[in-house]
Amino acid sequence: MASGQQWVLVEMVQAFYEAPAYHLILEGILILWIIRLLFSKTYKLHETYRLTEKEKEDLIEEWQPEPLVPSFSRDHPSLKYDVVTGPPSHKIIINGKECTNFASFNFLGLLDNERVKQKALSSLKKYGVGTCGPRGFYGTFDVHLELESRLAKFMKTEEAIIYSYGFATIASAIPAYSKRGDIIFVDEAACFAIQKGLQASRSYIKYFKHNDMEDLERLLKEQEVEDLKNPRKARVTRKFIVVEGLYINTADICPLPELVKLKYKYKVRIFLEESMSFGVLGEHGRGVTEHFRVNIDDIDLISANMENAVASIGGFCCGRSFVIDHQRLSGQGYCFSASLPPMLAAAAIEALNIMEEDPDIFTVLREKCQHVYKALQGTPGLKLVGVPFAPALHLQLEKSSGSRDSDMQLLRSVVDYCLERHVALTLARYLEKEERFLPAPSIRVVVTIEQTEEDVQKAVSCIQEAASVILQ
Repeated sequence: MASGQQWVLVEMVQAFYEAPAYHLILEGILILWIIRLLFSKTYKLHETYRLTEKEKEDLIEEWQPEPLVPSFSRDHPSLKYDVVTGPPSHKIIINGKECTNFASFNFLGLLDNERVKQKALSSLKKYGVGTCGPRGFYGTFDVHLELESRLAKFMKTEEAIIYSYGFATIASAIPAYSKRGDIIFVDEAACFAIQKGLQASRSYIKYFKHNDMEDLERLLKEQEVEDLKNPRKARVTRKFIVVEGLYINTADICPLPELVKLKYKYKVRIFLEESMSFGVLGEHGRGVTEHFRVNIDDIDLISANMENAVASIGGFCCGRSFVIDHQRLSGQGYCFSASLPPMLAAAAIEALNIMEEDPDIFTVLREKCQHVYKALQGTPGLKLVGVPFAPALHLQLEKSSGSRDSDMQLLRSVVDYCLERHVALTLARYLEKEERFLPAPSIRVVVTIEQTEEDVQKAVSCIQEAASVILQ
């Protein structure tokens, strides 16, 4: 054993002598570098300098904090309010001037309806003004349960749930079901309430081009390929399609029958936001499902606010019982907000009574929408956006000035011109820095059943005259 070790040592010495000189030099340098790294410090202590009290005070005096909010002009149009006195019904008083209302979403004219007001007044005397508590904490009144039952019956679904704030309805419903890791396919024209719901869900969002079913199917096919690569993950990933019935930003309708086909083909769920179509479309005002004669059970969740056709406040979701009951534990707007004031719930119930008793009002509204749509076509300098049966149309500039601010100012001048002549219109407003896909500036023209032929002719003439004067 000892002789073997001696032989190895002799071989090492012999190899050392036979090695090239450059090889020995390189190895020597490496050995020295390793020794240096082992014994050197990894950092150097720098000499600290202590500030005097005067220097500290000078630095504090010079420091300027970042502004809490960005600077803005006091002339910003959002800070200029048109003040309304009295009910915003067919005739509205703005800045002391009586005008014909083409701005408020009072589609069925129920806002100033005597029956609705009397029911709200009776409820006010019985229950008081508000509730001062969420639904789970002594905020559930019998009138809330009655309204939920009536909405479910009206929509022909198993159950309904009401929220005290329309915006919070869909914004709470989406994150109640879709969580981190889930996938949502959503139309690019989706309203801001949907966008906030998507943000709160923390899900993976895939936008498809507005009403483009080919683009949506392309995304669904891509996801199908991804699911095949990781079937274990695909089994626990929920997939949703979120659309609006009538889009508030574009005034056009979603292709619901095609969406239902894609739903079953690719095994996804559909959430349908119907704030602009509830109480408007369909023979009985049930919305897009009735308009297209689609089985309402094919839609996983329907939501709508009660602030348009119903002329109240709040919103509701409806669908199967097990779907709706989940929101009573997970819908943030339902669990943490004070419940809907009973007088507004009573007003909504009476509005439903009127809608059920007189379904002809939906035919009247549809005919008026078509009449206004036809009359507004060909307005010089303005492009009409929307479908003929939409109750809230958009007028956009045919040719943009290249500046959004300039475009807004031109459209504002048209609105002001009409307001001076007793026709109330409004600009479509957006949070420009937060919108995912910012819509083009537009004037919104709202149709209601209370508007007469004379009102429509006056409004159309006024708009055309303003466009000829300002835009030419």
